[in-house]
Amino acid sequence: MTDVEGAGHGFDRGFVTYEEAAKQQMLRLPADLTGRNDAVTSAVARAMAEGALQSSAADIVLSVTGFAGPAAPGKEEGLVHFGCARRRPPDAPARGAFRPAWPLPGRIRALGVLLEMLEQALDEA
Repeated sequence: MTDVEGAGHGFDRGFVTYEEAAKQQMLRLPADLTGRNDAVTSAVARAMAEGALQSSAADIVLSVTGFAGPAAPGKEEGLVHFGCARRRPPDAPARGAFRPAWPLPGRIRALGVLLEMLEQALDEA
């Protein structure tokens, strides 16, 4: 999202958290959340967005969690969940999942979903 020159002026920070411990430390996820769920769920995506909101000065936060490449046994490759949180008004809608066919188009598609979520959050703010 920040590849466009000047776009970084609208961003406070970003978090890249792969390990559960990083999600707990940086995004304040409850330790049992990924134990009760898988790390790739809508509940985790929403909690990541809410935690990033608490850990930053941002007014709107977007999150994404998923399997871009080969997934673990029994998990669906390409499954992605999105979350959104905002300071005012609270309770931005969480997004469900989509299943891209392969990583590169999946990342581009994910960016489209994130931009739609950002636009919706801005419209409702």
